[in-house]
Amino acid sequence: MSPASVDVPLADGGWHTVTLSEPRQWKDHPGPYAERVAFAAAHVVADPRGENVPGAAAVVDWDSTLAFRRELFRYGFGVAEAMDTAQRNMGLDWPAVQELVRRSAEQAREYDARIASGAGTDHVGAVTTVDEVRAAYAEQVEFVESTGSQVILMASRQLAAVAAGPDDYLSVYAELLEQVREPVVLHWLGEAFDPQLRGYWGSADVEAATATFLDLVRAHADKVDGVKVSLLSADHETGLRVALPAGVRLYTGDDFNYPELIRGDGTHHSDALLGAFAAIAPAASAALTALDDGDLATYDAEMAPTLPLSRHVFEAPTYYYKTGIAFLSWLCGHQRGFTMVGGLQSARSAVHLGRLFTLADEARLLPDPELAAHRMRVWLEGAGLAR
Repeated sequence: MSPASVDVPLADGGWHTVTLSEPRQWKDHPGPYAERVAFAAAHVVADPRGENVPGAAAVVDWDSTLAFRRELFRYGFGVAEAMDTAQRNMGLDWPAVQELVRRSAEQAREYDARIASGAGTDHVGAVTTVDEVRAAYAEQVEFVESTGSQVILMASRQLAAVAAGPDDYLSVYAELLEQVREPVVLHWLGEAFDPQLRGYWGSADVEAATATFLDLVRAHADKVDGVKVSLLSADHETGLRVALPAGVRLYTGDDFNYPELIRGDGTHHSDALLGAFAAIAPAASAALTALDDGDLATYDAEMAPTLPLSRHVFEAPTYYYKTGIAFLSWLCGHQRGFTMVGGLQSARSAVHLGRLFTLADEARLLPDPELAAHRMRVWLEGAGLAR
């Protein structure tokens, strides 16, 4: 049988023929890794029959959503649940968040897998005082803890809107950290992922914001498992991880530079909490397995083909990366259709998604090339780009 091929559109009006590679047989990794802690931030699968239009309440395909998390467990990853990858603040409303965390935590217990879930303030809408933000955080933290999941304290749009300066951030987070039952992950999400978070920690100057952030972590290190930093700056991350108190992990959120940051410099390294891992799980698993074996050359070789794909998925405007994650999940057969809550499937162009298809094939991350080719052709035809 001849290999499947698809003509994908180029921005200059031309076409590129993708002849799909033979699928690679990736090895399962049923348990966690020895040398790194690795979470994959997972997306949600929309119910194709649901009214998942902009502004509507999310209607989730629970079977496919939970099955996707089992796919991540299969490759040794913990799940970072109800994060920005799952469309927090971009279509996933609070009732759906609660159901998602509850179901996912129950499944993680069944599979003896690690789970950490986002607690924020997105259920309250506009607020006018810091006390309202504190109360909103406390409500979500209490819910996440009630499911048995570890807590990820997400960055808050509401706090960014009402905080007068660094002291307001410190007071809110300090009170939360004094109340949590178990150590949490602190999430610093940069403005590339959410423009409404510009100036988080009380300053648009990254150096000043970092100083405030470190003051908080040092004062409450016993309640901080790690920090998840998504500023897309490798230099900032390497400096920050050296400055963290002993025992506090840095979970990289840098989808542009994760191979070098996870690999480390021989003295310090980053662990991982990445949306990219939802797209490249088999390859990332192979790389982390090699790292456990001390085989840095294989680690580098396994990670290398994933980086162009990840950088493309997360290109500006970065906050629309979720569209690429869901499209790749559909191409790989993990969901019935390419539909997203909030209608977000419209957020990337045909040229962008055609390039994603090309890069996923080059990384050998399409497990059924015939299916992927068929779905790509059907989608291009629907977009008026059949050739």
